[in-house]
Amino acid sequence: MSVIRKTSPVTGEVLGEFEISTPEQVNEAVARAREASVAWRNRTMDERFEVLERMRAIIDRRGEEFARRISEDTGKALLDALMTEMLVVPLFIDHYRRNAEKILKTEKVWPGMLFPGKKAHIEYFPMGVIGVIAPWNFPFQLSMVPVISAIIGGNTVVLKPSEVTPLTGELIRELCEEAKVPRGVIEVVQGDGSTGAALVEADIDMVFFTGSVNTGRKVMAAASKKPIPVELELGGKDAMIVCADANLKRAAKGAMWGALVNGGQMCTSVERLFVVESVHDEFVELLRAEMEAIVVGDTQDVDMGAITFAPQLKTIEEHLAEAKKAGANIVCGGERIDRPGMFFSPTLVTGVDPEMLIYREETFGPVLPVIKVASEEEAVRLANDHQYGLTGSVWTSDIDKGRRIASQMECGQVGINDLVQSVGNPKLPFGGVKSSGFGRYHGDEGLLTFMHAKAVMISSGRFDSEAVWFPYHGKYGAMTRLFHSVLGGQLLGMGKAFVDLLRTPKD
Repeated sequence: MSVIRKTSPVTGEVLGEFEISTPEQVNEAVARAREASVAWRNRTMDERFEVLERMRAIIDRRGEEFARRISEDTGKALLDALMTEMLVVPLFIDHYRRNAEKILKTEKVWPGMLFPGKKAHIEYFPMGVIGVIAPWNFPFQLSMVPVISAIIGGNTVVLKPSEVTPLTGELIRELCEEAKVPRGVIEVVQGDGSTGAALVEADIDMVFFTGSVNTGRKVMAAASKKPIPVELELGGKDAMIVCADANLKRAAKGAMWGALVNGGQMCTSVERLFVVESVHDEFVELLRAEMEAIVVGDTQDVDMGAITFAPQLKTIEEHLAEAKKAGANIVCGGERIDRPGMFFSPTLVTGVDPEMLIYREETFGPVLPVIKVASEEEAVRLANDHQYGLTGSVWTSDIDKGRRIASQMECGQVGINDLVQSVGNPKLPFGGVKSSGFGRYHGDEGLLTFMHAKAVMISSGRFDSEAVWFPYHGKYGAMTRLFHSVLGGQLLGMGKAFVDLLRTPKD
C-alpha cells in the first residue's frame, strides 16, 4: 500500500500517513457518483440546498476548529485560514441559495423574423459526474467552491484533494459525512498525481482543475482523448500598476497584503509591481517600512505563516539568487528564517527587469518584485506582455483614468485602488486568460460552467409542411427575394417572400 507521509510545515514533525487511492478505487468512486447522479439530478433545488444548509451549519459551528486544522495542514496564518478558507464557502452557499433558480431557469428567446410562428427557449441540464482536482494553497476553499457549484446544478462530484494537504482532504470527507451528503454525491479520493491521472481517465463527464500550467496541460491532453470538457484555473504573475497620483500609503499597504497574504502562495498574488519613476523611490521606502513590520510565525496573531510545500522554497530561492546575480537589489528579507519548519522572510526586490526568472515565472512565495517604469503606458505594455493574465490592479486618484487603464489590462479581473478581494465575491466571475487558463467560475458562470445548455425550438405542428422544406422545385425565385430582403432589412419584402414560398406550386 502506497501512502502520503504528511509532515508539518511549521514544525517538521510527521502528522500522519494517508493511503493513496489506486486506479481501481478511483473507478469505484466514480461508479458510485454515476449511480447517484440520476437521483440527485431529479431532486428539486430546495432538496439539494437542504444538504448544503447542513454543511453551512456545521461550518458555522465548527469553523474555528476547521480553520486551526487547515492552518496546521498548510502552515498559513490562522486569520488567513478563517477568512480565506472558512468564510468564503458559506458566502457562496448563501449567494447561490438566493440566485441559483434564477441563473438556471429556462430562458425564453424570440426566434426572430426568419422563423415565423415558432417559439424558442434555452434550458440547462447537468453534465453528470464532475472530476475536481484541487490545489494545496487554499485546499478547502478551492475544493469546496467548485464542488458546491457543481452539485447545486444536479451534478455529482469526485474530488481529488492535493497530496500536499491531505489533512484538509480528510476534513472535507468528515464534513460531507456529518452533513449526511447522500452516498456518491461527493466522493473524496486521496492520492498523488497518479490518482489525479486516474480520475481524468475514469468515466467522468468534465474535469475542473486548479493548479500549475504544466499539470494543466497534461490534464487537458488526457481529457482531449475522450473528449470531455475541461476548465483550467492556472497560475498568475499578477501586475499592480502604481500611478504618480496614487494614494501611496494605501497602495503600499495594498501591495504588501496582495503580495504576502497566505505567504504569497496565491495565483492572484502581486508578483509584478510597476511604479512610475517619479514616485518610485518614495514608494519603495513605504514598502520597506510596511514589510519590516510584518510578523511571521505560527501563533494566532501573526501576519504570515509558513511555506506549505517544500519544493516551493527551492523555487523562491532560485528566483532570488538569479535576480540578485542579474543586478536586482534585495531591499529586505531574502532568506529562510532560522527556526523549525518552512518559514521564509518577506522579501522586497527592486531593479527587476523582464529578463529575470522572478519576472517571467510564477514565484509563489512572499516576494514582491518592483519594476520602475517611465510612464503608465509603459506599465500597461509590460503588464500585458506576459504569458499569464489572471488578475491585476491599478492605483490612482483619478478613477476615470483608472477605468481606462483597467480596460487595457489583459486579465480576467482588475481592481482599481483594490486587489485580490474580487476573488472572494460570489457575484463576480473568476478566471484567467492566456496561460492562466480558461473558463469562469463564481458568479452566474460558477453554475453554468457545470451545465449543458440545450436550445429548444417549438412549432405548433398544425401545418403539414414548412416553407423551406422539400420539394425545392419552383422555390428558387422566392428564396432569392427572401435572401435580398433579409440582407436589406426589408421586413415587408421578407413577409411577401415567405408567402410566395408557401404558395409556390410543387410542379
